[in-house]
Amino acid sequence: MTMQGIRRALGAAVVTAVLCAGPALAQNDKMTPIATPAQPGAIVLNTGPLPGATVQESWHTQYGSQFARNVTVATLTPFLPDPARATGAAVIVAPGGGFRTLSMSNEGWDVAKALNARGVAAFVLKYRLNQTPADMAAFERSMAEMFSGAARAARPPGQDDPARTLAPQIADARAAFALVRARAGEWHVAPDRIGMAGFSAGAMLTMATALHGQDAKPAFIANIYGPLSAMKVPADAPPMFVALAADDPLFAKGGFGLVEGWRAAGRPVEFHLYEQGGHGFGMYPKTTTSTGWFDAFARWLEMHGYLKQGG
Repeated sequence: MTMQGIRRALGAAVVTAVLCAGPALAQNDKMTPIATPAQPGAIVLNTGPLPGATVQESWHTQYGSQFARNVTVATLTPFLPDPARATGAAVIVAPGGGFRTLSMSNEGWDVAKALNARGVAAFVLKYRLNQTPADMAAFERSMAEMFSGAARAARPPGQDDPARTLAPQIADARAAFALVRARAGEWHVAPDRIGMAGFSAGAMLTMATALHGQDAKPAFIANIYGPLSAMKVPADAPPMFVALAADDPLFAKGGFGLVEGWRAAGRPVEFHLYEQGGHGFGMYPKTTTSTGWFDAFARWLEMHGYLKQGG
């Protein structure tokens, strides 16, 4: 799948209210606008406002989770473990949402808290997003129109280059790594033990950061239900953890070239293909085995020494 196809699929996921994303007993799949919640500790990154942005940031709920939209200024929110349990490892967490929303609860804050329980510092990245209409109904209509055949045909060439298509988001990720390293002593983080975990579109950003992020250089990465299309894998690619459901409506049929590429390059990779789970399962409690992805990820971190203090 090309970058164009991946972005189209992610956008389609937003149009259909994030297919199969809800918990086993979904509370409410309707997108309901809410006031911007308090985000204590959020630090504004130095990447500036999104160029040309005219719509202000807004929030909504769905499936009992909170989502941000029209993010124009990137922030990073630290979640720090009990100093007595801190291992020195850290993860920058990138929620997903088709680069048009961010699943802040399910794929951000809840993940960060789970990492803290393992002694790992976590930093939730609220990266800048593509602009969408402020009105919710207009937002849904615009997504359907944006990913119509006519709109796809009008796309300019060169958009399959992540360094170009995801330039603002990669800049946000680089700034996040720089900030954590600059304050590593204060936050009890080892500068060489900072990884990145992304979900869906956030997984795309994680891959782009690892491969095109220049000075970011994550120590390890996690691709959680992101695309697994083949790409060129550098000789120094970081260890990678992958989790995907076989019934994912977006990426399960795109092959596993990314995993094979990591193996061919001789780089560490662990791949969990769950029978069921759909797309966007994140930290939702479901009856499927995909709910166990986080425990598997934690064991993988432990195997690599990241859950050992000073490891």
